[in-house]
Amino acid sequence: MSGYALPIQRLIKEFSRFPGIGEKTAARLANHVLHTSEEEVRSFAESLLDVKRKIHFCSVCFNLAEGSLCEVCADPARDRTIICVVEEPDSLIALETSGEYRGVYHVLHGALSPLDGIGPEQLRIRELIERLAAHPVEEVIVATNPNVPGETTALLLSKLLKERCVKVTRIALGIPMGGDLKYTDRMTLAKCLEFRRGV
Repeated sequence: MSGYALPIQRLIKEFSRFPGIGEKTAARLANHVLHTSEEEVRSFAESLLDVKRKIHFCSVCFNLAEGSLCEVCADPARDRTIICVVEEPDSLIALETSGEYRGVYHVLHGALSPLDGIGPEQLRIRELIERLAAHPVEEVIVATNPNVPGETTALLLSKLLKERCVKVTRIALGIPMGGDLKYTDRMTLAKCLEFRRGV
């Protein structure tokens, strides 16, 4: 970063704090800001502040929301007897774009990872158990990611939820449409066989 004026160095440092943004990308973003009008930069800064001031966790499912409830929880047409448990709000949005799911959600805000100091207490598991105690639920769909933390979280959830006599299902894992078996990793192929269904 040497060679840049101090304000640019500070901006590069701030941009490089974002996940997936290295120093070179941060420098490109800083240079972009330099060539952008003051009005556009002000609008960008205001949108950042707006997000911090107005976005909170939904009081029911812990999705991101502008009010006390997110759009899904506020929708009276949603089936509240089915809860889909996801790790992050991004996963919820991905499932919503499919247009197939009409139940509600519960966002854990992470997955079990003891090496990173993330245990059950750091996730929204207790709140999920409280939801099940407060309202009748027929099925909980565990839609955590297909990696070690996600699978560990799914295992814990299935154990905890089965104790409460709730049907627990796991999202199917497999080959994407248009995929090729020879390029598919071993774990995905194993899951494809494990979760096979009749045709």
